[in-house]
Amino acid sequence: MTTQAAAMTAILEAQRSAFTLARPESLSVRKDRLQRVIAMMKESGDDLARAISRDFGHRSHEQSLMTDIMPSVTAAKYCLKNIDKWARTERRSPPFPLGLLGARAELRYEPKGVIGVVSPWNFPVGLTVAPMVQAFAAGNRVMVKPSEFTEDTSEMMKTVFAKHFAEEELAVCTGGPDVGQAFCSLPFDHLLFTGATPIGKHVLHAAADNLVPVTLELGGKSPTILGRSANIERAGERIAMGKMLNAGQICLAPDYMMVPQDLEDRAIGAVSKAVGAMYPTLLANDDYTSVVNARHRDRLQGLIDDAKAKGAEAIEVNPGNEDFAASNGHKMPLTILRGVSDDMKVMQDEIFGPVLPVKTYKAIDEAIDYVNAHDRPLGLYYFGEDSGEREQVLTRTISGGVTVNDVVFHVSIDDLPFGGIGPSGMGSYHGPEGFKTFSHARSVYHQPKMNVAKLAGLMPPYGKTTQKTLARELG
Repeated sequence: MTTQAAAMTAILEAQRSAFTLARPESLSVRKDRLQRVIAMMKESGDDLARAISRDFGHRSHEQSLMTDIMPSVTAAKYCLKNIDKWARTERRSPPFPLGLLGARAELRYEPKGVIGVVSPWNFPVGLTVAPMVQAFAAGNRVMVKPSEFTEDTSEMMKTVFAKHFAEEELAVCTGGPDVGQAFCSLPFDHLLFTGATPIGKHVLHAAADNLVPVTLELGGKSPTILGRSANIERAGERIAMGKMLNAGQICLAPDYMMVPQDLEDRAIGAVSKAVGAMYPTLLANDDYTSVVNARHRDRLQGLIDDAKAKGAEAIEVNPGNEDFAASNGHKMPLTILRGVSDDMKVMQDEIFGPVLPVKTYKAIDEAIDYVNAHDRPLGLYYFGEDSGEREQVLTRTISGGVTVNDVVFHVSIDDLPFGGIGPSGMGSYHGPEGFKTFSHARSVYHQPKMNVAKLAGLMPPYGKTTQKTLARELG
């Protein structure tokens, strides 16, 4: 065991010991932790946003406040508002005749212990704090492994969190892939990972050795379907906003667009026009975020080059006609690809950047069949006013979540669970479902004083009463 692995093991043991000694911990303690998260985010939000921008090369300050800091605060407030209701013991019904004889059944939502959170680089604060507050609401201690790709932000979180929480409550473990691997191999009581699907497979393998339950928040290729009844210009604005936010580095970004064949030009024009309205220029525009590093930029350019080599038409949306090749940064304009096919890498891999392939269809069945022939996505987006067609899309496809007549926004609804299905994820958090994810649903049965088993003929010697019970239940 390495020195760092030993240190993380010691933190886990200290947190678990503190957790056990504090049992039963009152709801007021949980609420105090949530209130400290709110105070911490308000106090350090600007500094954290600046750290994110340094890590990205440039990231819009307002965007970081909106996508990382504000959701952290609203998630904590949401948990504070609902924690009393979520933690309430539920009455359940014993089968006849036990209920008549005074037996009681109940379900208690109890904390699991120590929760591990592995957070990604694209929203490094928001996707650390959101699961953290739900773990706190459920009464747990938390250990975090943030991304090494946003090093300044990770180190700042470590410092900021330590000002507001004892290490026995919350600890941050920084480092590279070796630290991440050791972290995921720890015997947590639950592990949540947010990141790429291939890495999620390794996380699941690492957790399996200790039988640690895992929630995987992954990604995939989220389709955006424009129905014939869609308001194309409005759809273009909303798709452009979702695709250009964080320069497309969002697990829920619209990955590819499907439009009726005769509306393709209009749809591409609407997206292009909306990009120009939001970002008249890109390189020096403080509102537009950079691709996180050179390796990721080169990967995205490789997807574009591969698609062009295989016959796709590339439409670069560059409103200010700027020279990106002469820039020493990693900003990229939106590239719309038309005429794409499944042999292109851009239609095989999650894009995670400002590249938007466009596919056309003749009838909605064709679009539905295409979605169903591929991995189940994290998000699915439908634009249109035809309620019959909308329900056809929703009932015949499967995805982690859906936003109708917009993109991405379902993740913003605190009261809805967020998660994928199949290759796009396993389990969910947010909403009451998130509280349950980090809780153990403990069944408790209270037997009455009388010998119910004997009265029902359930204990030897078996006889007429036994036969009556069997006849009643099996008849």
